[in-house]
Amino acid sequence: MSKIVKVYALSTCIHCKHCKEYLDERGQVYDCVYVDRLSGDERRDTIDAIKKVNPGLSFPTVLVGETAVIGFDKDALEKALED
Repeated sequence: MSKIVKVYALSTCIHCKHCKEYLDERGQVYDCVYVDRLSGDERRDTIDAIKKVNPGLSFPTVLVGETAVIGFDKDALEKALED
C-alpha cells in the first residue's frame, strides 16, 4: 500500500522544485500545497500544521505518512517512502 505524501512548498523555492521533480521521477503520487499562494485562515492553519512537525518552518516540508522530511533530502525521502 502506498503512503500518502504531502509536500508543503513555496512557489519560488528551488529546493521545493527539485523535491517535486525527484518524486515525479519516482512515479510517486503526492499532493503539493504552495504555502505562499494561500491566504487568510487557510494560510494560517497550514502554517500552524507545518510548525507542528517543523518548528523552523523551512521548505520543502514533506509528510510521508506520519514521517516528516525537512528540506530536500533524497536519502531521508527514500527511507520514508520505503519504510
